[in-house]
Amino acid sequence: MPKETSIPTPRSPLFFSVDGPPPAAEERRKLDLIEERLRAVEGFDDYLFTDMTDLCLVLDVIIPPKFKVPDFDRYKGTTCPKNHLKMYCRKMGANSKDEKLLMHFFQDSLAGAAVVWYTNLEASRVRTGRI
Repeated sequence: MPKETSIPTPRSPLFFSVDGPPPAAEERRKLDLIEERLRAVEGFDDYLFTDMTDLCLVLDVIIPPKFKVPDFDRYKGTTCPKNHLKMYCRKMGANSKDEKLLMHFFQDSLAGAAVVWYTNLEASRVRTGRI
């Protein structure tokens, strides 16, 4: 009777890589990156505002019942800003005389570097309407 031979099977998969770190090290690097981003978002309790009203661009804005924000061509900072402002006011139509409403929804018409610029403006400048 012929003798049976068995080939031993590895208990865990083997990984060979010449292009980068082993999978465990790569997973740890990704986890560290996620934790770093989370810390950046959460901050370190040294916010410059004392309450949520400090985050509001426009205080006491009155949004009309059933008001729907128009769809805007978003301004990215690469075209004429005056043309964008004209189109923004025209799209706001009947509400274009309400300065608080215009300022409140203006950020919805921005994208990319333009929205970063707008959200980082000094709050007192935004509230007065002088940008």
